[in-house]
Amino acid sequence: MAAKKKAAKKPAKKATKKAAPKKKAAKRKPNAAFMKPVTPNEKLAAVVGAAPLPRTELTKKLWAYIKKNGLQDKKNRRMINADDKLKVVFGGKGQVSMFDMTKLVSKNLK
Repeated sequence: MAAKKKAAKKPAKKATKKAAPKKKAAKRKPNAAFMKPVTPNEKLAAVVGAAPLPRTELTKKLWAYIKKNGLQDKKNRRMINADDKLKVVFGGKGQVSMFDMTKLVSKNLK
């Protein structure tokens, strides 16, 4: 019979890591592409206004319109039910997901 080799026991090392000094969080700079004013076409202007505004503000105004008119679906909150003004923006669709909404809105920008 072959003799089994015993594994040499290694002393356990204590895990003593020093905490890295925390860096001060730098303020995030907004992406210049999002801050560039875009002009909505006449279909989208009926909802958010005709003045050129950054994409971030356009999205805020669009969501304010959706919330004000209660267009978010009650059961599935990710779906937006289109009224007459939004149906034109959404390409005739009666209901779109909030993720598809941004794609459809970008087609209505100049």
